[in-house]
Amino acid sequence: MSPDEAVRGISSGMRVFIHGAAATPTPLLEALARRTDLEDVTLYHLHLEGPVPWTAPAHAGRFRSVSLFTGANMRQAVQEGRADFVPIFLSDVPSLFSSGAVRLDAALVQLSPPDRHGYCSLGTSIDAARAAVDSAPMIIAEINARMPRTHGDTSVPLESIEAFSVTDRPLPEHRPEPETPVIARIGELVAGLVEDGSTLQMGIGAIPDAVLSRLHDRHDLGVHTEMFSDRMVDLVEAGAVNNRMKAVFPGRIVTSFVIGSQRVFDFVDDNSEVEFIGADQSNDTGRIGRNPKVVAINSAIQVDLTGQVCADSIGPRIYSGIGGQMDFIRGAARSAGGKPIIALPSTAAGGTVSRIVPTLTEGSGVVTTRGHVHWVVTEYGAVNLHGKSLRERAELLRSIAHPDHRGALRTSPGS
Repeated sequence: MSPDEAVRGISSGMRVFIHGAAATPTPLLEALARRTDLEDVTLYHLHLEGPVPWTAPAHAGRFRSVSLFTGANMRQAVQEGRADFVPIFLSDVPSLFSSGAVRLDAALVQLSPPDRHGYCSLGTSIDAARAAVDSAPMIIAEINARMPRTHGDTSVPLESIEAFSVTDRPLPEHRPEPETPVIARIGELVAGLVEDGSTLQMGIGAIPDAVLSRLHDRHDLGVHTEMFSDRMVDLVEAGAVNNRMKAVFPGRIVTSFVIGSQRVFDFVDDNSEVEFIGADQSNDTGRIGRNPKVVAINSAIQVDLTGQVCADSIGPRIYSGIGGQMDFIRGAARSAGGKPIIALPSTAAGGTVSRIVPTLTEGSGVVTTRGHVHWVVTEYGAVNLHGKSLRERAELLRSIAHPDHRGALRTSPGS
């Protein structure tokens, strides 16, 4: 049926899960926003791709968006109070739905076409979608001819779907970003910490891309991550990744979602080497820690001189979310030979603002605590804060700050 017909099952007062990232069911969401008869509908989701028309001021009182990780298209609505944000570890999101802490009434998802046995696939995003479709009494789907059929815990029986529309549209793409000299240097330093036989976790963006592009000469790498993008495909095709040293799903890449160019979507399509599992499993610290030499690479907005890491906000303004950073920082720390890494440029705003700071900006959220932090890398070096005193940490972090800001860091109060 048409998207407008498919969403007729949504009623006022419902709690609805929205599939995210490349699997965002945009035609269904646009149809839902056209419903003028609805009130008090709550939409739960991670990062979404594409337009978010229901967040416009005109829809106040009709729809309330609840971000479990905030993407760029939701930041203004959250900042202005027209949408909500929940700080939560990605590993804990599925249990919100499976435990009934958030009782879903429906799930809007994007699926692959059914196979000859009548099973669709959740495609590129399993993360919290697995728990949502298992918990929601009503599933409404966009079945997209271009959604990859992925392996792992991804199956959804066609007979379980209440209503669906059929599309044939490309998935939203994120192509690799150009590499700057600063990002290149960070990539070199982080790559230098990756040994043969390491298990990798890294997401999308310029820094992960810069690291991955410098690992083609490594051997026996494995992948256990919450997500991956194009540069990981390069490593697999170069033979650097074979997953044979892993303890969890040996021989397979483990992920909960992917996003990138069409090349990534083609790579995961019907690829039994890639195991898609829910974020409660991919981001379980115990599972992560069982793998050898886990190298977890995550980003930050600010790091203070005691080692506190802000990664989800700019002051009080929510920028993204906790996501899987702490899951993998802790998991890597529990891994034999593991290296939890926070990597960031030393400055922002064209070099005028240091990202190594005496204290975090007022209102900033601490995602990785000073007790969990290990390696911090900027273009000026890599330092390991684990086991270091506050005085030692301050000296180490000043050494990798931009030279223009080191003097201010030495003379600032509390340093």
